[in-house]
Amino acid sequence: MSDAPSQVTAPPAAHAPATSEFDRDTAVRTREPGVHEARLSPGWAIGKALNGGYLLAVLGRALRQALPHPDPFTITAHYLTATVAGPATIRTDTARSGRTVSTASAGLFQTDERGNEVERIRVLATYGDLDALSGEIRTSATPPAMPPREQCFRATDHPGGAAAVPEMGHRLDLRLDPETCGWALGAPSMRGRMRAWLQLADGRDADPLSLLMAVDALPPTGFDLGLTGWVPTVELTVHVRARPAPGPLRVAITTRNLATGFLEEDAEVWDSADRLVAQSRQLARA
Repeated sequence: MSDAPSQVTAPPAAHAPATSEFDRDTAVRTREPGVHEARLSPGWAIGKALNGGYLLAVLGRALRQALPHPDPFTITAHYLTATVAGPATIRTDTARSGRTVSTASAGLFQTDERGNEVERIRVLATYGDLDALSGEIRTSATPPAMPPREQCFRATDHPGGAAAVPEMGHRLDLRLDPETCGWALGAPSMRGRMRAWLQLADGRDADPLSLLMAVDALPPTGFDLGLTGWVPTVELTVHVRARPAPGPLRVAITTRNLATGFLEEDAEVWDSADRLVAQSRQLARA
């Protein structure tokens, strides 16, 4: 990408198969204004808990229904307790509806084994219309240097076999850059990096809502720092910068500081047209 201003032609609309698993599993139904119902799928689990990016996409869909604008520009989620598969209620509260952007908060609630309603996630987001944005780009960011997809490792190439792949891994066509997956062989690089090609397994092209999942879809960078086990997200902020072009995404994640039991992950998502379409930062527990 050049540093000089340029005009970018909007890509074709993303392709969504009629039976898209992602769309079905992130579906929400508006029960009444500000109250939405979802049935969270076990297919997006990492162990017993559901993936934070998948859950953010469910919340993002509820906010899309509640707001006059279609696309998340920025969304910040605080993960309060682990979310499990099953029914959930999402409550949205619009703070402001403007001509260009609208802002709202949302909370995801589930009923625990004692029959008490528990808030799992709280979100604050600003929505707009990506197609209405100027095409001018001035950037020093460059796409990650990665081998071709066919030279990268699939999740099913894990030495532990299919049983070692989290349930969510079967929903994705994930191809890990060999340079960043030595941890799977017991030889982490200790650089805190993870890179991969990413598509949904059913062929559905990416859109702004699936980008909310994509930033949290790779194995945690903590693995490349020698950590093992669950790395739960405490807070995740995503900036969606453009509607992605059809085709596989490239996702690059880095961690620079693991200290006092917490680490940060900075993610960039690039589309097939070499555009930076999403950025994120999350704080996670090590």
